[in-house]
Amino acid sequence: MTRQYQITPSLIGDLTPEEIEAGRLLFAKECDFFWGAEAATALPEAELPEICFAGRSNVGKSSLINALTGRTTLARTSQTPGRTQQLNFFNLGGRLVMVDMPGYGYAKVSKERSAAWTDFIKQYLKGRVTLKRALVLVDSRHGLKPTDVEMMTMMNKAAVPYQIVLTKADKMTDKALEHTRRDVAEALKKHGAAHPEVVFTSSDTGMGIPELRASLTRLAAPAA
Repeated sequence: MTRQYQITPSLIGDLTPEEIEAGRLLFAKECDFFWGAEAATALPEAELPEICFAGRSNVGKSSLINALTGRTTLARTSQTPGRTQQLNFFNLGGRLVMVDMPGYGYAKVSKERSAAWTDFIKQYLKGRVTLKRALVLVDSRHGLKPTDVEMMTMMNKAAVPYQIVLTKADKMTDKALEHTRRDVAEALKKHGAAHPEVVFTSSDTGMGIPELRASLTRLAAPAA
């Protein structure tokens, strides 16, 4: 059966101060790595709501996960693109699971390995009933690349609601950032599973981090 997706009218714009605080409290809780999977047959039990982080190698996925949780070493960062070669699962306070996906678009990865990753990711996206949202990270300095569009198309077919998160926004002028936002928002009109609102973040300055925490907290399991 094909999964159906529902896109929230607004993920960021209508957040309240109370939701911002709830997000801060959730992401301040214990967050532990508990599973690594290199194949669809090795995925953990689907229990808590999940969000996954996708993006090109070196887009800043690990840095964003660390910034969200207020840690420096939760997700490994590396100067070597393509280092993450499995789905890494993190339990956040017993209420939400964050999934760090392998980076894509790295030319030195073999075609065979790239094909295997793609097949694995397709299976994960289509079959993970607890997956509530995907965040597709895009370097704000470069905008959408063909590999980003491929990932977005994959999520459209899997009926996974996703949102574009522009990383490294502190490296851009306001004018250049707005230009990138407009270009990305225009491209999203062609993708049915995409939320039209584009989020700006900076793991270095904290730009957009409180709002993204609050947005993701809406998807978490209720507090015990």
